[in-house]
Amino acid sequence: MSMIEKIKSWSAIRIIRLILGVLVIVEGVKSNEWMFIVLGGVFALMALLNAGCSSRACATPRRKSFQSDDEEVTYEEVK
Repeated sequence: MSMIEKIKSWSAIRIIRLILGVLVIVEGVKSNEWMFIVLGGVFALMALLNAGCSSRACATPRRKSFQSDDEEVTYEEVK
């Protein structure tokens, strides 16, 4: 698998995280602030390693089929 094919399979949030990380690193180097460089490195590494949620804890489960939770309701007349 080539590098371009790997990048095409990335999600939008992963690309945004990488761009944000690189921008923060560049600004940290310009202003000589080590904390920004470290923070940018964390964002960039999260994107490169596809990390961020341990054991996919923040992913929502996908339903394979749509199942209606609606049940037939019966009413009884009260006098």
